[in-house]
Amino acid sequence: MSRIAFVFPGQGSQTVGMGKDLYDEFEIAREIYTAADEIMGIHLSAISFEGPAEILTQTHITQPALFVHSYILTRLIGDKIKAHTTAGHSLGEYTANVFAESVSFEEGLKLVIKRGNLMKESGSIRPGTMAAIIGLDQNQIEEICSKASEGQIVQPANYNAPGQIVISGDVDAVRRAMKIAKEEPYKARMAKELQVSGAFHSELMVTSSEELRVTLDKTEFKNAAIPVFTNADAEPVEDKEIIRNSLFRQLMSSVKWQGLIECMIKELNVSKFYEIGAGKVLTGLIKRINPDVEIHNIGTADDLKNYNLV
Repeated sequence: MSRIAFVFPGQGSQTVGMGKDLYDEFEIAREIYTAADEIMGIHLSAISFEGPAEILTQTHITQPALFVHSYILTRLIGDKIKAHTTAGHSLGEYTANVFAESVSFEEGLKLVIKRGNLMKESGSIRPGTMAAIIGLDQNQIEEICSKASEGQIVQPANYNAPGQIVISGDVDAVRRAMKIAKEEPYKARMAKELQVSGAFHSELMVTSSEELRVTLDKTEFKNAAIPVFTNADAEPVEDKEIIRNSLFRQLMSSVKWQGLIECMIKELNVSKFYEIGAGKVLTGLIKRINPDVEIHNIGTADDLKNYNLV
Protein backbone atom coordinates (compact mmCIF):
# COMPACT_ATOMS: atom_id res chain seq x y z
CA MET A 1 0.00 0.00 0.00
CA SER A 2 1.31 3.42 -0.94
CA ARG A 3 1.71 5.82 1.93
CA ILE A 4 1.62 9.57 2.55
CA ALA A 5 4.23 11.73 4.32
CA PHE A 6 3.92 15.29 5.58
CA VAL A 7 7.19 17.23 5.44
CA PHE A 8 7.84 20.61 7.05
CA PRO A 9 10.22 23.36 5.86
CA GLY A 10 13.05 25.03 7.73
CA GLN A 11 14.84 28.36 7.51
CA GLY A 12 15.03 29.86 4.06
CA SER A 13 11.36 29.19 3.25
CA GLN A 14 10.00 32.26 5.05
CA THR A 15 8.35 35.13 3.16
CA VAL A 16 6.83 38.36 4.41
CA GLY A 17 3.04 37.96 4.34
CA MET A 18 2.95 34.24 5.14
CA GLY A 19 -0.04 33.31 7.26
CA LYS A 20 -1.95 36.56 6.70
CA ASP A 21 -4.53 34.84 4.48
CA LEU A 22 -5.02 32.11 7.09
CA TYR A 23 -5.41 34.71 9.86
CA ASP A 24 -7.99 36.65 7.83
CA GLU A 25 -10.10 33.61 6.95
CA PHE A 26 -9.96 31.18 9.86
CA GLU A 27 -10.77 31.66 13.53
CA ILE A 28 -8.39 28.87 14.60
CA ALA A 29 -5.51 30.66 12.86
CA ARG A 30 -6.31 33.85 14.78
CA GLU A 31 -6.43 31.90 18.05
CA ILE A 32 -3.07 30.21 17.42
CA TYR A 33 -1.32 33.43 16.36
CA THR A 34 -2.71 35.17 19.48
CA ALA A 35 -1.36 32.35 21.67
CA ALA A 36 2.02 32.44 19.90
CA ASP A 37 2.31 36.21 20.31
CA GLU A 38 1.62 35.79 24.03
CA ILE A 39 4.16 32.98 24.47
CA MET A 40 6.84 34.90 22.55
CA GLY A 41 6.13 38.23 24.17
CA ILE A 42 6.27 39.97 20.78
CA HIS A 43 3.90 40.38 17.84
CA LEU A 44 5.18 37.42 15.83
CA SER A 45 2.00 37.60 13.77
CA ALA A 46 2.65 41.22 12.70
CA ILE A 47 6.27 40.42 11.73
CA SER A 48 5.09 37.39 9.72
CA PHE A 49 2.40 39.40 7.94
CA GLU A 50 4.14 42.76 7.47
CA GLY A 51 7.87 42.23 7.98
CA PRO A 52 10.21 43.95 7.53
CA ALA A 53 12.17 41.13 5.86
CA GLU A 54 15.34 42.09 7.80
CA ILE A 55 13.53 41.19 11.04
CA LEU A 56 11.70 38.10 9.74
CA THR A 57 14.95 36.58 8.46
CA GLN A 58 16.66 36.79 11.86
CA THR A 59 17.08 33.24 13.16
CA HIS A 60 15.25 33.75 16.46
CA ILE A 61 12.22 35.18 14.58
CA THR A 62 12.30 32.98 11.46
CA GLN A 63 12.12 29.71 13.36
CA PRO A 64 8.98 30.36 15.43
CA ALA A 65 7.32 32.13 12.47
CA LEU A 66 7.71 29.10 10.20
CA PHE A 67 6.79 26.69 13.00
CA VAL A 68 3.53 28.50 13.82
CA HIS A 69 2.55 28.88 10.16
CA SER A 70 3.03 25.17 9.41
CA TYR A 71 1.26 24.12 12.60
CA ILE A 72 -1.82 26.19 11.72
CA LEU A 73 -1.99 24.47 8.33
CA THR A 74 -1.92 21.03 10.00
CA ARG A 75 -4.81 22.06 12.25
CA LEU A 76 -6.82 23.27 9.25
CA ILE A 77 -6.09 20.07 7.32
CA GLY A 78 -7.11 18.03 10.39
CA ASP A 79 -7.84 14.40 9.49
CA LYS A 80 -8.86 15.18 5.90
CA ILE A 81 -5.49 13.88 4.70
CA LYS A 82 -4.05 10.97 6.67
CA ALA A 83 -0.25 11.07 6.86
CA HIS A 84 1.44 7.78 7.77
CA THR A 85 4.80 9.35 8.62
CA THR A 86 6.44 12.76 8.89
CA ALA A 87 9.73 14.67 8.86
CA GLY A 88 11.02 18.22 8.80
CA HIS A 89 14.14 19.94 7.53
CA SER A 90 16.16 21.26 10.49
CA LEU A 91 13.65 23.49 12.34
CA GLY A 92 10.90 21.54 10.54
CA GLU A 93 11.72 18.47 12.64
CA TYR A 94 10.15 20.29 15.60
CA THR A 95 6.97 20.92 13.59
CA ALA A 96 6.96 17.27 12.55
CA ASN A 97 7.10 16.20 16.19
CA VAL A 98 4.19 18.43 17.13
CA PHE A 99 2.24 17.01 14.19
CA ALA A 100 3.12 13.48 15.38
CA GLU A 101 1.90 14.44 18.89
CA SER A 102 5.21 13.68 20.58
CA VAL A 103 5.20 17.20 22.04
CA SER A 104 2.45 19.80 22.46
CA PHE A 105 2.22 22.97 20.37
CA GLU A 106 2.95 25.18 23.38
CA GLU A 107 5.96 23.14 24.50
CA GLY A 108 7.15 22.82 20.91
CA LEU A 109 6.98 26.58 20.41
CA LYS A 110 8.94 27.20 23.61
CA LEU A 111 11.62 24.78 22.38
CA VAL A 112 11.77 26.52 19.00
CA ILE A 113 12.08 29.94 20.68
CA LYS A 114 14.91 28.64 22.86
CA ARG A 115 16.63 26.99 19.90
CA GLY A 116 16.40 30.15 17.78
CA ASN A 117 17.80 32.34 20.56
CA LEU A 118 20.65 29.91 21.28
CA MET A 119 21.58 29.66 17.61
CA LYS A 120 21.61 33.43 17.35
CA GLU A 121 23.88 33.66 20.42
CA SER A 122 26.22 30.98 19.07
CA GLY A 123 26.59 32.98 15.88
CA SER A 124 27.75 35.95 17.96
CA ILE A 125 30.06 33.99 20.28
CA ARG A 126 31.71 31.97 17.49
CA PRO A 127 31.01 33.62 14.13
CA GLY A 128 30.59 31.20 11.26
CA THR A 129 28.94 30.83 7.89
CA MET A 130 27.48 28.30 5.47
CA ALA A 131 27.79 27.69 1.73
CA ALA A 132 25.88 25.67 -0.85
CA ILE A 133 28.01 23.49 -3.12
CA ILE A 134 26.32 22.30 -6.31
CA GLY A 135 27.51 19.50 -8.57
CA LEU A 136 29.67 17.37 -6.28
CA ASP A 137 28.99 14.15 -4.40
CA GLN A 138 29.22 13.36 -0.69
CA ASN A 139 32.74 11.89 -0.84
CA GLN A 140 34.09 14.91 -2.73
CA ILE A 141 32.54 17.34 -0.23
CA GLU A 142 33.98 15.47 2.74
CA GLU A 143 37.41 15.43 1.06
CA ILE A 144 37.22 19.19 0.38
CA CYS A 145 36.23 19.93 3.98
CA SER A 146 39.19 17.89 5.22
CA LYS A 147 41.58 19.82 2.96
CA ALA A 148 40.11 23.22 3.88
CA SER A 149 39.94 22.84 7.65
CA GLU A 150 43.55 23.79 8.54
CA GLY A 151 42.78 23.49 12.25
CA GLN A 152 39.38 25.18 11.93
CA ILE A 153 35.87 23.74 11.57
CA VAL A 154 34.24 23.10 8.20
CA GLN A 155 31.88 20.17 7.70
CA PRO A 156 28.88 19.02 5.64
CA ALA A 157 25.75 20.51 7.19
CA ASN A 158 22.92 19.50 4.86
CA TYR A 159 22.91 16.52 2.51
CA ASN A 160 19.93 17.99 0.66
CA ALA A 161 19.74 16.14 -2.66
CA PRO A 162 22.04 14.56 -5.24
CA GLY A 163 24.67 17.17 -6.11
CA GLN A 164 23.36 19.69 -3.56
CA ILE A 165 25.20 19.80 -0.24
CA VAL A 166 25.59 22.67 2.23
CA ILE A 167 28.77 23.08 4.28
CA SER A 168 29.12 24.94 7.57
CA GLY A 169 31.88 26.19 9.89
CA ASP A 170 34.41 28.94 10.54
CA VAL A 171 34.19 31.74 7.97
CA ASP A 172 37.74 31.35 6.64
CA ALA A 173 37.50 27.56 6.46
CA VAL A 174 34.19 27.66 4.58
CA ARG A 175 35.61 30.15 2.10
CA ARG A 176 38.71 27.99 1.60
CA ALA A 177 36.44 25.04 0.91
CA MET A 178 34.45 27.09 -1.63
CA LYS A 179 37.67 27.99 -3.44
CA ILE A 180 38.90 24.38 -3.48
CA ALA A 181 35.48 23.17 -4.70
CA LYS A 182 35.62 25.46 -7.74
CA GLU A 183 39.10 24.34 -8.77
CA GLU A 184 40.50 21.15 -10.36
CA PRO A 185 39.87 18.32 -9.86
CA TYR A 186 36.41 19.10 -8.42
CA LYS A 187 35.07 21.94 -10.60
CA ALA A 188 31.80 22.42 -8.70
CA ARG A 189 29.04 24.00 -10.77
CA MET A 190 28.45 26.51 -7.99
CA ALA A 191 29.80 27.39 -4.57
CA LYS A 192 27.71 30.12 -2.94
CA GLU A 193 27.95 31.53 0.56
CA LEU A 194 24.56 31.74 2.27
CA GLN A 195 23.13 34.71 4.15
CA VAL A 196 22.98 33.15 7.61
CA SER A 197 23.84 34.36 11.09
CA GLY A 198 25.89 31.35 12.14
CA ALA A 199 27.41 27.98 11.27
CA PHE A 200 24.30 25.89 11.83
CA HIS A 201 24.57 22.07 11.99
CA SER A 202 28.26 22.24 12.79
CA GLU A 203 30.47 21.90 15.85
CA LEU A 204 30.38 25.69 16.22
CA MET A 205 26.89 25.21 17.68
CA VAL A 206 28.46 23.53 20.73
CA THR A 207 27.96 26.74 22.73
CA SER A 208 24.19 26.23 22.29
CA SER A 209 23.96 22.48 22.62
CA GLU A 210 24.16 21.99 26.39
CA GLU A 211 21.61 24.72 27.10
CA LEU A 212 19.31 23.16 24.52
CA ARG A 213 19.75 19.77 26.21
CA VAL A 214 18.69 21.24 29.56
CA THR A 215 15.53 22.67 27.97
CA LEU A 216 14.78 19.43 26.13
CA ASP A 217 15.21 17.45 29.35
CA LYS A 218 12.65 19.68 31.09
CA THR A 219 10.13 19.29 28.25
CA GLU A 220 7.44 16.63 28.38
CA PHE A 221 7.62 14.26 25.40
CA LYS A 222 5.34 11.36 24.50
CA ASN A 223 5.86 8.48 22.10
CA ALA A 224 4.99 9.68 18.59
CA ALA A 225 1.63 8.68 17.09
CA ILE A 226 3.31 8.09 13.71
CA PRO A 227 7.00 7.53 12.81
CA VAL A 228 9.11 10.69 12.71
CA PHE A 229 12.20 10.51 10.49
CA THR A 230 15.10 12.26 12.21
CA ASN A 231 17.61 14.58 10.54
CA ALA A 232 20.53 13.09 12.48
CA ASP A 233 20.00 9.44 11.48
CA ALA A 234 17.53 9.51 8.56
CA GLU A 235 15.56 6.77 10.31
CA PRO A 236 11.98 6.53 11.66
CA VAL A 237 11.51 6.81 15.42
CA GLU A 238 8.53 6.81 17.76
CA ASP A 239 10.19 6.42 21.18
CA LYS A 240 10.05 9.69 23.13
CA GLU A 241 13.58 9.45 24.51
CA ILE A 242 15.09 8.79 21.09
CA ILE A 243 13.12 11.76 19.75
CA ARG A 244 14.40 14.01 22.56
CA ASN A 245 17.99 12.93 21.94
CA SER A 246 17.64 13.32 18.17
CA LEU A 247 16.53 16.94 18.56
CA PHE A 248 19.59 17.58 20.74
CA ARG A 249 22.01 15.90 18.32
CA GLN A 250 20.44 17.65 15.32
CA LEU A 251 21.89 21.04 16.31
CA MET A 252 25.49 20.01 15.59
CA SER A 253 25.03 17.09 13.19
CA SER A 254 24.34 17.06 9.45
CA VAL A 255 20.78 17.15 8.12
CA LYS A 256 20.56 13.87 6.19
CA TRP A 257 17.63 14.96 4.06
CA GLN A 258 18.41 12.91 0.96
CA GLY A 259 18.87 9.73 3.00
CA LEU A 260 15.72 10.44 5.00
CA ILE A 261 13.53 10.80 1.88
CA GLU A 262 15.09 7.72 0.27
CA CYS A 263 14.40 5.74 3.44
CA MET A 264 10.78 6.93 3.56
CA ILE A 265 10.25 5.71 0.01
CA LYS A 266 12.10 2.42 0.38
CA GLU A 267 11.24 1.35 3.94
CA LEU A 268 7.73 2.76 4.38
CA ASN A 269 6.60 2.75 0.75
CA VAL A 270 5.85 6.50 0.76
CA SER A 271 4.76 7.57 -2.71
CA LYS A 272 3.01 10.86 -1.95
CA PHE A 273 4.54 13.85 -0.13
CA TYR A 274 2.82 16.99 1.11
CA GLU A 275 5.06 19.96 1.92
CA ILE A 276 3.14 21.81 4.64
CA GLY A 277 4.23 25.42 5.08
CA ALA A 278 5.84 28.36 3.33
CA GLY A 279 7.66 27.99 0.02
CA LYS A 280 8.53 24.98 -2.11
CA VAL A 281 12.13 24.30 -1.07
CA LEU A 282 11.48 20.71 0.03
CA THR A 283 9.39 20.00 -3.07
CA GLY A 284 12.38 20.93 -5.23
CA LEU A 285 14.72 18.72 -3.20
CA ILE A 286 12.38 15.72 -3.24
CA LYS A 287 11.99 16.02 -7.02
CA ARG A 288 15.77 15.81 -7.35
CA ILE A 289 15.95 12.84 -4.98
CA ASN A 290 13.18 10.87 -6.69
CA PRO A 291 11.29 12.36 -9.66
CA ASP A 292 8.75 9.50 -9.62
CA VAL A 293 6.97 10.34 -6.36
CA GLU A 294 3.91 12.58 -6.14
CA ILE A 295 4.48 15.93 -4.41
CA HIS A 296 1.96 18.55 -3.28
CA ASN A 297 2.28 21.92 -1.53
CA ILE A 298 -0.10 23.29 1.07
CA GLY A 299 0.97 26.75 2.21
CA THR A 300 -1.96 29.12 1.67
CA ALA A 301 -5.72 29.44 2.12
CA ASP A 302 -6.08 28.95 -1.64
CA ASP A 303 -4.15 25.67 -1.45
CA LEU A 304 -6.50 24.44 1.28
CA LYS A 305 -9.50 25.32 -0.91
CA ASN A 306 -7.99 23.73 -4.02
CA TYR A 307 -7.60 20.44 -2.11
CA ASN A 308 -11.14 20.79 -0.69
CA LEU A 309 -9.76 20.84 2.83
CA VAL A 310 -11.81 23.79 4.10
